[in-house]
Amino acid sequence: MRTIVCGISAALFIATAALMAYAQTAETAFGVWEHPDNKSHVQIYKCGSGLCAKIVRVVDGQKTDDKNPNPELKKRPIVGLVIMNGAQKTGATQWKGNLYNRADGATYTGTLTVKSKNALDLQGCTAVVFCKTVTWTRVN
Repeated sequence: MRTIVCGISAALFIATAALMAYAQTAETAFGVWEHPDNKSHVQIYKCGSGLCAKIVRVVDGQKTDDKNPNPELKKRPIVGLVIMNGAQKTGATQWKGNLYNRADGATYTGTLTVKSKNALDLQGCTAVVFCKTVTWTRVN
């Protein structure tokens, strides 16, 4: 009987460890991700106690932040542009902060949610009812 109990305990321990290895956390977001529409790459990284994101690759030809409503910022390069700065962890797999959209030069309330090791949802909202969610895939 003791051998059976030990065997069951060992099996449960192994199963739990395996599940924990596949469990996603908010920190799973760190890395480089590809936007599905414009194929740009964004590096998500830890900054202070929060999360930041910057554009590291653009393939659609936009070289400067020409959509920005601030004339002084229209000439800054897109590559290297920080689009999320200091987002805070709000759940086991979620971050919230302001999100800059280079396509229209607007800043939105942003929510980043880790869906899996290789997928995350990035949602931008102008108001609770005006939101758009896009699923990004991991590059590395």
